[in-house]
Amino acid sequence: MENKNISKWVNDFTTELYDWAYFKTSSAVTAEDLVQDTFLVAAEKIDSFNGDSSAKTWLFSILNHKIIDFYRKKSSNPITLENDNVFNFFDIDEGWKDEKAPKEWHEEDMNLLDNDDFNVVLQKCLDALPEKWSTCVKLKYLSEKGAEDICQELGITTTNFWQIVHRAKLQLRNCIENNWFNN
Repeated sequence: MENKNISKWVNDFTTELYDWAYFKTSSAVTAEDLVQDTFLVAAEKIDSFNGDSSAKTWLFSILNHKIIDFYRKKSSNPITLENDNVFNFFDIDEGWKDEKAPKEWHEEDMNLLDNDDFNVVLQKCLDALPEKWSTCVKLKYLSEKGAEDICQELGITTTNFWQIVHRAKLQLRNCIENNWFNN
């Protein structure tokens, strides 16, 4: 009977749980993981479910605790960015400052998006950007939307969009070098 309950709950509530987790985290992968963890906990603790609340309420309670744990873990290892002023990267002659010049990434580093640990660092670096910057980068490079569509969606000018993308890329490169390559 207990296995039938879990199977029924998976069928009945996965979409709602996922939508809530995605709303709270803005990450499809994280939302999927949190929902999966929710059902694992429910399966482990099914004996403690006595029906005082609905199954849906109980599952959402588990999910909300998982979301809280996710943010606690995330905040225990935050990444901060340097001042976003481009003058931190360039000298008065508009050349790279020696310590800020891009470092060479080796050929074995070219498949980093297949590395789960790297993706954690990348996500933290994206999350450290100002929200609009992060949104621009995600829409352009991860969702592969065009600049015109992004500008319309965010209500910004094309000039502003390209300035945001330029500054965001500087910060991301620096953040990745400091938190991935230098670790």
